[in-house]
Amino acid sequence: MLGALRENTRRLGFADLCAPLRPTDKHREPLTPFADYVVRRRSDCLPYDSWLRTHVRAGANVIKIAPHSMVIAGTIAEWSAWTGLSLPQSGHAIAPGALSPIHVALEQDHAVYVEPNLWSHHRLD
Repeated sequence: MLGALRENTRRLGFADLCAPLRPTDKHREPLTPFADYVVRRRSDCLPYDSWLRTHVRAGANVIKIAPHSMVIAGTIAEWSAWTGLSLPQSGHAIAPGALSPIHVALEQDHAVYVEPNLWSHHRLD
C-alpha cells in the first residue's frame, strides 16, 4: 500500500509525500502516552511500532504528532450503542482497537474520544 502511494505521488509529478500515520500497534497500550509510545525504539534503533517502522524503512521522517487528529463526542447512550460497552462510571474507559481511552463524564451524560496520529514526510527523489 505504501509503495503504491509513493509511486502514484511520483507519477503525479510530486517530489514529496506527507502522510498521516495511525500507529497500528498502539491499541495494545491505550494508557501509554502517545508521545512516549512513538519515540520508543527497538534494539536496532527502528521504531517499536510496526507501521511506523515500515514508513521509516521506506525513508520517511516523522514530522510531528497531531494530538487531536480525530475527536468523537457523544452521549453515554450513543457511546454504548457505538461500542457495545457499558460505561458505568466517570473516568477512563478502554474500547477495543482504540489508541487512547474514552473520557467518560456520567454527570454531564458525555463521553469523548481523542485520537492522535503522526505526520510523516517522504522525499521521493
